[in-house]
Amino acid sequence: MYKLKTSKAISKRFKITSKYKILRHMACRSHLLQKKSSKRKQKLRKVLNVKLVDALSFRSKIPYIY
Repeated sequence: MYKLKTSKAISKRFKITSKYKILRHMACRSHLLQKKSSKRKQKLRKVLNVKLVDALSFRSKIPYIY
């Protein structure tokens, strides 16, 4: 049987904790930052958990982490 491939896009964008929670950064923080207020940019620094519904589809994309 062939080796399962890891999705490199997902492995770069998300981090998996020791309890197997998947963390992600908030969107809208990469460009066009001049017109966003500093308060809004500060809120965009947060790291959030991925919802369980979305996390279930990650198992096939990152096979060797679980």
